[in-house]
Amino acid sequence: MQFSSRLSIAVHTLLVIEYFKDQYKITSDFIASSVGVNPVIIRNTFVKLKAADLVEISGGRSGSINLKRSPEEITMLDIFRAVESDEELFHLNDHANLNCPVGKQVNKILEKNLVEVKRNFENDLNKITLKNFLDNLK
Repeated sequence: MQFSSRLSIAVHTLLVIEYFKDQYKITSDFIASSVGVNPVIIRNTFVKLKAADLVEISGGRSGSINLKRSPEEITMLDIFRAVESDEELFHLNDHANLNCPVGKQVNKILEKNLVEVKRNFENDLNKITLKNFLDNLK
């Protein structure tokens, strides 16, 4: 299973905001130079992070971006939910042959188990904070 790079870009973005907050003016261009992507991608990430109440942005070209909560309060689950789509984590096959004894039951069996996998995944993400990442940078 592979997710998009949105989560890693968002984590990188938040780390740059916090790490350099007292040294540089934090702009999308500044962050993009660290992340290695176009500033438009960073601005799109800002929109999602702001909607999730993780950052605050003061307006205009002279504006700034800051974390809205402390790094200890921002979990990887918060970031994941902010930037990944609301779609289900796992997609079931909609084309199973319902006349087959396996085909007619496989989605029920999978769904029951995948709910537990998703719960464990989210619990694990919830244990990791932005502060954990910052501590590893120092």
